[in-house]
Amino acid sequence: MSLNIALLKEICETAGAPGFEEKVRQIVLREISPLADDVSVDKIGNVTAVKKGKQNKKVMVAAHMDEIGFIVTHIDDNGFLRFHTLGGFDPKTLTAQRVIVHGKKDLIGVMGSKPIHIMTSDEKNKAPQINDYFIDLGMNKAEVEEIVSVGDPITRQRELIEMGNCVNCKSIDNRVSVFILIETFRQLKDVPYDVYGVFTVQEEVGLRGASVAAHQIEPDFGFGLDTTIAYDVPGAKPHEQVTRLGAGAAIKIMDSSTICDSRMIRFMKKTADTHQIPWQPEILQAGGTDTAGIQRMGKSGAIAGAVSIPTRHIHQVIEMADKTDIDSCIRLLTNCISELDTGKWDFE
Repeated sequence: MSLNIALLKEICETAGAPGFEEKVRQIVLREISPLADDVSVDKIGNVTAVKKGKQNKKVMVAAHMDEIGFIVTHIDDNGFLRFHTLGGFDPKTLTAQRVIVHGKKDLIGVMGSKPIHIMTSDEKNKAPQINDYFIDLGMNKAEVEEIVSVGDPITRQRELIEMGNCVNCKSIDNRVSVFILIETFRQLKDVPYDVYGVFTVQEEVGLRGASVAAHQIEPDFGFGLDTTIAYDVPGAKPHEQVTRLGAGAAIKIMDSSTICDSRMIRFMKKTADTHQIPWQPEILQAGGTDTAGIQRMGKSGAIAGAVSIPTRHIHQVIEMADKTDIDSCIRLLTNCISELDTGKWDFE
């Protein structure tokens, strides 16, 4: 296993809130264009890379480019920013974090809140709320307004580091999947069906890009590619873990938006076993992925499944994935795409 950590680092650290994926899209276009027969960008901003196959069927693979973030809603008289979330946040994860406000130029800000020293007893015991936070840029109102406007996006600031056999960064969800899809295209040789690798937008706010792409492509087969919960930490009960780091690629059975096709699940398990790729099942009771858009938005639907990357501390700035699992996901996706024509797709 030899992962291009420098590329993964660049992809993860690049800013791309929902609806503002431009910088990530530039990296994707740079990397994927030499690997595909055709590359295009649609009206909503999805990047679609096509690798031609031998038979007249289509397989769509989706990895979303966006990350959870914020948008500026107000600049107060003292230059502090109020914001609205783009995607799902646990408010307590905002405490003491640095962010980047993307105005006319990038500005570092900090998430501020009321100091514990002057909180009432009730305030100390209350769980924090999103509206308890503001962003401090260290500038007055006039200075801020020279650079920042209502509607500017905000992303979290954190670099990628290696820890043991893991990578740790903000936006592992879902930049690790962007990386995996690029690396899968690098590995693909002859494929039986046309492969549409779609780097989607606005997944974190409702699977919007994938729905548009699937409606246009009308795939016969589909794979979602996204992170999933690894709750293999102190205090976790076995039935709460969903997946574990280092136990292999996760094959999705269901999440809150998708029940994966039983034929695809069987095919993926068999492919993993045949190629001795470590895998684990995934049932995620809350949360959805682009798999739902792939499965439902073509006129006839698609035979859909998903490769999921086990990730600890998800939707925080310390998301963690195991490098061996990432490699297993690349291998599983590559072999599934390459051998789709060997599957049994009739209903039994």
